[in-house]
Amino acid sequence: MTEVSLPLTTDLNSSDAGQSLWQACLDQLALDLPEQQYNTWIRPLSAQVSEDVSKVVLFVANRFKLDWIRAQYSLPITALLEKLCGQAVQLELAITPREVPLRNPMALAAVQTPPRVDEADPTPAAPKNRLNSVLTFDTLIEGTANRMARAAAMHVSTVPGHLYNPLFIYGGVGLGKTHLMHAVGNRLLLDRPNAKVLYIHAEQFVSDVVKAYQRKTFDEFKDKYHSLDLLLIDDVQFFANKDRTQEEFFNAFEALLAKKSHIVMTSDTYPKGLTDIHERLVSRFDSGLTVAIEPPELEMRVAILINKARAEGTEMPEEVAFFVAKNVRSNVRELEGALRKCLAYSRFNQKEISIALAREALRDLLSIQNRQISVENIQKTVADYYKIKVADMYSKKRPASIARPRQIAMYLAKELTKKSLPEIGEMFGGRDHTTVLHAVRKIGGERLQVIELNQQLHVLEQTLKG
Repeated sequence: MTEVSLPLTTDLNSSDAGQSLWQACLDQLALDLPEQQYNTWIRPLSAQVSEDVSKVVLFVANRFKLDWIRAQYSLPITALLEKLCGQAVQLELAITPREVPLRNPMALAAVQTPPRVDEADPTPAAPKNRLNSVLTFDTLIEGTANRMARAAAMHVSTVPGHLYNPLFIYGGVGLGKTHLMHAVGNRLLLDRPNAKVLYIHAEQFVSDVVKAYQRKTFDEFKDKYHSLDLLLIDDVQFFANKDRTQEEFFNAFEALLAKKSHIVMTSDTYPKGLTDIHERLVSRFDSGLTVAIEPPELEMRVAILINKARAEGTEMPEEVAFFVAKNVRSNVRELEGALRKCLAYSRFNQKEISIALAREALRDLLSIQNRQISVENIQKTVADYYKIKVADMYSKKRPASIARPRQIAMYLAKELTKKSLPEIGEMFGGRDHTTVLHAVRKIGGERLQVIELNQQLHVLEQTLKG
């Protein structure tokens, strides 16, 4: 686990220390938790930290969320706060008050959760459309990894209801899918301020369906979803195994297309790669334009770091940006996390940002990157991903459902380890090195041609690299 830490030089009796403590806690939780969990439960929290950092009050939007956070997250958050500041911390949960005075000398030092610019969910104060106004096309760094998706999204935002309907954007976590969707909504509202636009996560749609059934309020449900001009829905893979939700989404989908409204969706995989989703829904997903967002290339990562640092009021030297970008390859979210660590380390220690400082701030991350990946771990990861047995990796079975994952595992073993072809062949059931070479060339060549395979390989590589 990569850890964020507060240096011993931090003055724990200052209001700045309270801010630093809570931000460091957020940074660590963002690394430890799955993105969807973090965005749903942790990011919307605001905190008040006492001057001596012995008490932290977390404000939650409603009673349901308060009970859930108390049950699921209060103990790990308390332990993390105590670890970060080196002393006992009392954690309390409270419902967010309707109005909080900006200045109150008797109040605790308020610490607000800052908006993140990569894949931010709206805060409780967001408008009804739930759009984050920070996430626009102007704040999105363009590169070869997202150029086609950005162009399609831009077209939808200017001429909705025509081409590319629905627009289906897929890719791994933290690559900017959500940013693109918010950009579409914000751009459309510039031209049509009265347009009915809604951004939601798929889990919110599931929740709305459940409430409509429980309260028998389907007329209100249909008024909400069937009357939109633009529906932006994140992570539709969460509809898996939810038959009633899929039925209602299909109805909403058909109603919106009939009135020439536009639908933009994101997922972690391409439509036909979705599991436990009704075929007729998958066919609708695939009926418009499907585009992938890839992990950003080096130059794009450098540009992202420099721009995000500038947005924080700091200039990051280009050589430092290149150093960080070379060591953080997987996604924008992790890149932003690395940047925050560097900026925090610079502020805490009152040092200029340099390669030496970045190396020290990211020492845990760099040690993880430098760990060797074993062939055994590759075999297990690939087997789990394609739902076959690990034993199939070195068996003599040859059906496509087994042979294909085996070739992919051989390819990854050659790419991610220092093993020779004969050594890899031996670990795959004593196969000849020419068999391994054939698999490496075959998968490597197809990766350049088949978008779906390329995406699967990126997911596997990210998983293996941690």
